[in-house]
Amino acid sequence: MTFQQDSEPYDAYDVLVFGGTGVDTVVPVGALPVPLADSHPVAPIREWAGHTGTGVALGCAALGLATGLLDFIGDDHPGGLVRERLAGTGVDFRPLISPHGTRRAVNLVSPDGRRMSFHDARDPRELRMPAEHYLPALRRARHVHLSITHFARFVYDDIEALGLPVSTDLHDWDGLTEHHREFALRSDLVFLSTAGAGERIGSVMRDILRQGRAEAVIATAGAGGAYLLTPDDRTPRLVPAVVPPGPVVDSNGAGDAFTCGFLYGRLAGRPLEECARLGAVAGAHACTAPGTHTALVGPDDLRGVVADTRVVAPTLTARVVEPPPGLPEPPEAQVSPAGA
Repeated sequence: MTFQQDSEPYDAYDVLVFGGTGVDTVVPVGALPVPLADSHPVAPIREWAGHTGTGVALGCAALGLATGLLDFIGDDHPGGLVRERLAGTGVDFRPLISPHGTRRAVNLVSPDGRRMSFHDARDPRELRMPAEHYLPALRRARHVHLSITHFARFVYDDIEALGLPVSTDLHDWDGLTEHHREFALRSDLVFLSTAGAGERIGSVMRDILRQGRAEAVIATAGAGGAYLLTPDDRTPRLVPAVVPPGPVVDSNGAGDAFTCGFLYGRLAGRPLEECARLGAVAGAHACTAPGTHTALVGPDDLRGVVADTRVVAPTLTARVVEPPPGLPEPPEAQVSPAGA
């Protein structure tokens, strides 16, 4: 394992991201689930540098936040795609080269923008990032975001010793899988989707607050909006989805964009509910272009967000998601013109 450094480090980072780079192979399919067959003709298959850490880093940098990204990649073609995508974006990317190669995923994407991902994490459990690589960057960070790669969990002690706020995204955690638990209980802001826990999502959110250190838990529900729970809430608060600025094409990266919008608001000192609203706008924006992390929201796109109370119209969404039992019902959608 060798370290390759391309530039001088930033003086300070608004957001320092650990882990979560990789390459997505995006396969357009006619519908999800895919019918059982020996083969299916599809539109052109594309490769994109993606994954959650890449998305959060790119999204934060596009919002004008000084952003660092630390991770392992391979000395391989996918690793080259990651480097190429991050070059010139404002992200201070400092990779270590791993002999195990760059992470991959194959994402099936249906015409309505939904996706199913097959993730090849490939990192061995014994992989660790040396402290001499990450500590200098950590000491210059205002906020840390940890992807749920295994090696990132071993940074928590140093984060706590420095008194830094930390966020994580558990993705479709069911509330049971042990891999995610430490991330859930040791982070100040915890993002996840409603997909994994289903009807138990409200209980999972409450357990994270009760057992961990989180000041807020945010569960995204795609076109159904998102849910925000803080220690002051008895039940999760609904944050409505918003009208995308164009037709929904591909939902890859929407959750990462939501996280970026939320962190942008939080680092500016905005209330949690306003942060979630900013996240909803960023997530909707990400769905309007094919591929992963190709439509990045900018600061101008978020101006006036809180004053704009439009919610998503069913005719413009990939699908309308019913809230799990025990969560607030979405408000009746207000129909807006396409592209509004």
